[in-house]
Amino acid sequence: MQRNLRFRLYPSKAQEMGMLEVLDSCRKLYNYFLRKWKESDKVPPKYDLQAQIPYLVRQWPELENSHSKTRQYVLWQLYSNLRGLRGLKAKGRKVGRLRFKKYTRMKSFVYNQTGFAIIDNRLRLSKIGPIPIKLHRKIKGSIKQVHIKREQSGRWFAIFSVETKAEKLGTTGKAIGLDLNIENYLTDSNGEWIEHPHNLLKLEEKLAREQRNLAKKEKGSKNRLKQRIKTARVYERITDGRRDFLHKLSRYYINNYDIIGVEDLAVKEMMESSYNAQNTADSSWSTFIQMLSYKAEGAGRTLAKVDPKNTTQNCSNPECGKYVYKPIWVREHRCPHCGLVMDRDPNAAINILNKALKEVGSVRPEPTPAEMKPLLQDFGSAASLVNETGSSFQKP
Repeated sequence: MQRNLRFRLYPSKAQEMGMLEVLDSCRKLYNYFLRKWKESDKVPPKYDLQAQIPYLVRQWPELENSHSKTRQYVLWQLYSNLRGLRGLKAKGRKVGRLRFKKYTRMKSFVYNQTGFAIIDNRLRLSKIGPIPIKLHRKIKGSIKQVHIKREQSGRWFAIFSVETKAEKLGTTGKAIGLDLNIENYLTDSNGEWIEHPHNLLKLEEKLAREQRNLAKKEKGSKNRLKQRIKTARVYERITDGRRDFLHKLSRYYINNYDIIGVEDLAVKEMMESSYNAQNTADSSWSTFIQMLSYKAEGAGRTLAKVDPKNTTQNCSNPECGKYVYKPIWVREHRCPHCGLVMDRDPNAAINILNKALKEVGSVRPEPTPAEMKPLLQDFGSAASLVNETGSSFQKP
């Protein structure tokens, strides 16, 4: 299987200038190929355009500062973007046209197969040199590609595409259903819940303040550039905190359960029709399910995405299962048919688990306790409790 591993780079000033030159060279190539594509009556073959690269190197000497594979990969990126637009259009989505990239809009370049090596905690890149790298975990497998990315705040990262063998985990004999919500991040079928980290809400005031300061700066000035970096750092603190939370949470469930049931949510449509779209976006449910999916594949677990219809409304009592309507503000499930009384979220989680087990052809485990309890009361302060190496939560 293929995994992407992300590491922080710490280039010197000279190396950073070199990488910025490579980014600008890639931008020029991208714009050149896009212009050729737009001027053609029919889609030009990719290899015909690729054959023009040696000529362009002689015409633009600055292209010599970038690795040959890096220059070729720019053309692959363009055609990949075009395929993506065609795919969206085929699904009925309204799409525009690809635009030329302005200065600073090219944010990454790629070393494909060659031109890189890791030696003594340094990433050696062709045409740039050895760059200090923070290897916070061991890279297992064969590195096929290195994606060098520059964030808006000026931080540099190396993203390794690694081909590795899946490491299957031992069976636990346990299954669980997860109900994703906003009041808590999720409630599982064991009656435990995870508090929502609210990464955006915690930094909302600081972000608004930095955005107001940015709006006051004169366009094109150095002060505006400095303020833009400050604003970008706040955004990145939000995204870094969210990514850290989702990785740890997904790893916990992958390590401890053989079968995990989740709802197959249409998050985009939910955001368009919801009054609480900001918190929905901050929850990043699609990212969480994606993390569960690829980690389950590597660990030999089963992730079942079930139809979300009536998971909240139906009674979870296996002897009942009747439809009991509850508006969103009613937080308790009271079944008039069988008398079951419980919180609506664990009721939904049990229904999700039942659907998941039916889908994978398994049986229902022993009934879970009715009393709700938090799985982790202060998730933000427990950063060391769960990590990608496989350690798990500890209940407070």
